[in-house]
Amino acid sequence: MFHPRQGVALGLFIFLFVLVAVLSVASGRWWLPPLASVHGAAIDRLFTVTLLITGVVFALVHGLLAYSVWRFRGDPSRRAAHIREHRALELTWTVVPAIILTALIVSGGQLWLQIHRPPPADAFVVEVWGEQFKWGFRYPGADGQFGRTDPRLITDDNPFGIDLEDPAARDDIFFPAGQGELYLPVNRPVVVYLRAKDVLHSFFVPRLRVKQDLVPGMTTRFVFTATETGDYEIACAELCGLGHYTMRGLLTIATEEEVQRWLAEQLTVADLFF
Repeated sequence: MFHPRQGVALGLFIFLFVLVAVLSVASGRWWLPPLASVHGAAIDRLFTVTLLITGVVFALVHGLLAYSVWRFRGDPSRRAAHIREHRALELTWTVVPAIILTALIVSGGQLWLQIHRPPPADAFVVEVWGEQFKWGFRYPGADGQFGRTDPRLITDDNPFGIDLEDPAARDDIFFPAGQGELYLPVNRPVVVYLRAKDVLHSFFVPRLRVKQDLVPGMTTRFVFTATETGDYEIACAELCGLGHYTMRGLLTIATEEEVQRWLAEQLTVADLFF
């Protein structure tokens, strides 16, 4: 049997643990980085609401646990009490969480559909390729269409396997993995198509609240609109091998004029292969 002082010590420890956890979150030291995208505001709101709900439940449950450990600590003179079921209490702690979780799931589903909606007709289009342990980028060129690709055509000179016989490929602009930066316009919808050459990767830009997996054999995508110019780090948020920690890239958000000027200075497939 536990000594009564052990119950007091354990209850005090649980209380202090909850207090430190709440103060750590409330300090904002570990909070999200500054927001720089349109859809990110909705993500932050849902995250904050979820954290508040779960945080309150966490504090209440552990507070009750700390009180119970202290209040009902071991006493050799007291016999164990037998408590029968409490229908009203059981229904309450079943129905209330079910309602809250359903509301969060519906809100999250609506936000997911908004982020993954069909891209607008005027969206800026780019393709991102992930491979161990670098990022590659491809732009569709002046015609706005990507040329066909085929894994069987991949070579050192043609890392994306671009079909050079496809007329739409001639004005494509591509940067092999690790050899270029990603330039995108500010205040314009951007659709990013994601492809993986080897294993699972995850394209993650924290300030833009952008995170999407790259799956071999599939093309995934997301749509976002950046609201601030600047340089942002691209990270891989999926454990993709021993060199996963080195898989970084640079995303530059610039004005539309700067992006178009930069694209005009780049070599196309036609310049490289014909």
